[in-house]
Amino acid sequence: MPVTPYNDVWTRDNWPIAAAMIQYPNVLADGTSVQEQSAEGWAATLEDIVDAGFTDLDPTDSWLRVADLAPRRLDEFMSVVTSLGLRIPAISTSRRSVIDPEHGSEYLEYSHRLIDTAAAIGAKAVSFGLFGPLSAAQKEVLWFWTKPGVTNPDDPAVWRHAVSCIRELGRHAAEMGIEVSLEMYEDTYLGTADSAVRLVTDVDHPAVGLNLDLGNLIRLHRPIEKWQIMLEKTVPYARYWHVKNYFRDEDPATGAVVTMPAPLEYGLISYRIAVKMAIQAGFKSAFLVEHYGGDGLSVCARNRDYLRTLLPKARSL
Repeated sequence: MPVTPYNDVWTRDNWPIAAAMIQYPNVLADGTSVQEQSAEGWAATLEDIVDAGFTDLDPTDSWLRVADLAPRRLDEFMSVVTSLGLRIPAISTSRRSVIDPEHGSEYLEYSHRLIDTAAAIGAKAVSFGLFGPLSAAQKEVLWFWTKPGVTNPDDPAVWRHAVSCIRELGRHAAEMGIEVSLEMYEDTYLGTADSAVRLVTDVDHPAVGLNLDLGNLIRLHRPIEKWQIMLEKTVPYARYWHVKNYFRDEDPATGAVVTMPAPLEYGLISYRIAVKMAIQAGFKSAFLVEHYGGDGLSVCARNRDYLRTLLPKARSL
């Protein structure tokens, strides 16, 4: 299958910034699966991405499980991608935790297939998380993060199992020239800056770092660590990075917290500060722009354009 290489020198004009596919369902209106969709159907969706000005996308597996496509179908998908002038710098997983009490072994095997698939299509990174499926309560509310979800257990044996599985994936990824980025997410072993740093330090593999998706943490309706402090602790480990932002308001008199999605430049996190800190710490990976609610793709396009203004005019890797 054809693969378009990335340049050795990234500038603010060509730094890979991928469109998220979280705004697209994996089940179509007629009840059929995107997994079984025709090449023409995939093309119709990806034309939206191109029309929004993107040259890169992440086929997040909440939309399409590229690692589960048969070789012929994967070739079909990549033909669509390249015919539209798109590239895939990285692939993200969603709710397929290797320590899931029921499906952990299955998801570990899947994660290995994803690494192989990423290498085959020219992607340079994969993002894994330890978050589980949405709870019944989360499915019933407007913003799922306002209700409790699956929590990683306070169990040293499970922690060690997580470390072992991630290290195993790191070894495989290194062999394939792929980086592993672990997504920070509430109530998981990556749910605080301190815990995320401890986990990646325990894994202790050069191919494994952190996906600094602090948006997953600042949106919580509970007390949080200041984002600047979280960033200072985690930025030395930054790899493939999901970026999004939220408005956050706290009432100190009642303890009430209200959050909602915001365009990247308007929310609580100053990405002008965050990106500068990451670059200074040696960050040299792709970005993924995300947004929940409304026309998420258009907001992602705005986020991409804003993000480009924060990147260096020239950078040699």
